[in-house]
Amino acid sequence: MESIIKDKNYSLAYDLKEFVKLRLALLVVFSAFITYITAVKYRNHDIDWYSVIWLCFGGMLVTISSNGFNQIFEKDLDKLMSRTQNRPLPTKRMSLKTAWSITLISGVLGTLILWFKLNPLTGILGLSSLAIYSFIYTPMKQKTPWAVFIGAFPGAAPPLIGWTAFEASDKIAISPAALSVFCIQFMWQFPHFWAIAWKCHDDYKKGGFQLLPSPGGKDFKSAFQILLYTLFMIPIAMLPCHSQIGVAGFISSIIVLSLGIIMLYPAFMLMKTLNEKWATKLMFASFIYLPLVLITFLTDQFY
Repeated sequence: MESIIKDKNYSLAYDLKEFVKLRLALLVVFSAFITYITAVKYRNHDIDWYSVIWLCFGGMLVTISSNGFNQIFEKDLDKLMSRTQNRPLPTKRMSLKTAWSITLISGVLGTLILWFKLNPLTGILGLSSLAIYSFIYTPMKQKTPWAVFIGAFPGAAPPLIGWTAFEASDKIAISPAALSVFCIQFMWQFPHFWAIAWKCHDDYKKGGFQLLPSPGGKDFKSAFQILLYTLFMIPIAMLPCHSQIGVAGFISSIIVLSLGIIMLYPAFMLMKTLNEKWATKLMFASFIYLPLVLITFLTDQFY
């Protein structure tokens, strides 16, 4: 590992990007942003761009804090895995004091922004997501595959936070429309995360993580559950299209249904062959699926 570190000049900007998991944080903010705009148009209101800025800023800070706690708590385990051993904390390019400072300041400031600049419910959801991800999901990863289920709740929070950032301004309530987009991201995480866990299974084992659904790891039982959850994801994704909710219409329903079927194919082939290449295809399909579904619901509000 030391030779790897010497071969590359790491800048402070690079280490900060790695510590806060910038790409993941941007995906979280994107999800919250898209659903906020969808909620505004769904209720036939004008966009408050100041609220959008506070939502993105506060959401980014809470996500940074969650990622920070995760890396602080797993710094010794990260040394054991190829995919994480070159992070700033395991290599000691970043001090633990600096990591704690970034994490705590981001968490407090982000929660206060969501609470006071938007509304209390959004602040509560942001704080709850941070707490569940950092203090329940993170330590559970070494103990039980059920950690993935627990982690799906904070993982699905961004669209819910985005929706309540607008909708809960006048009252503390979560509407069926908000719950429908939450359910989509909740179910999406199982095939998405398990596809990654399949690819990284051997590396995860070095850290003692149990992340595939079957104790046997990359076996038929795990592949079958991946297929099953991918199948369940399809009707769940149709919830916003229900006439009683009305977030999306007929054309959007067809698009969302088609996207679900596209994800179903690599999941089926993974079960059939147990070949890692299909886990890779499922992973990339999941990367595309969620943004396209959220954008589909957004564009439906403009016609």
